[in-house]
Amino acid sequence: MAQHRIYTMKFAGVYPLYVQKAERKNRTKEEVDQIICWLTGYNQAGLQAQIEQENSFETFFDQAPALNPNRALIKGVVCGVRVEEIEDPLMQKIRYLDKLIDELAKGKTMEKILR
Repeated sequence: MAQHRIYTMKFAGVYPLYVQKAERKNRTKEEVDQIICWLTGYNQAGLQAQIEQENSFETFFDQAPALNPNRALIKGVVCGVRVEEIEDPLMQKIRYLDKLIDELAKGKTMEKILR
């Protein structure tokens, strides 16, 4: 089975889009970083290193220090698919991140986003 294209996309290429989406809704880069660090366990330096190394999404999540155990509480639809029903573990992690950024852009409080 062919690997999905997003797996090989550079996280550093998508990261600015996450920030732009948040900033268009009067949210901040710091909030985006906080969400990413909450989900993956990276600290700010680790996140910056991943961006500078231009790692793929697959590598980004493979090297994540500690995925948050509360990520299973993330529910909802991204791109017409319920995130809790995605069977591919890597795709689910990517969509969890997408969902959290969507919630930020929709104005949810950080306390609700970070379950």
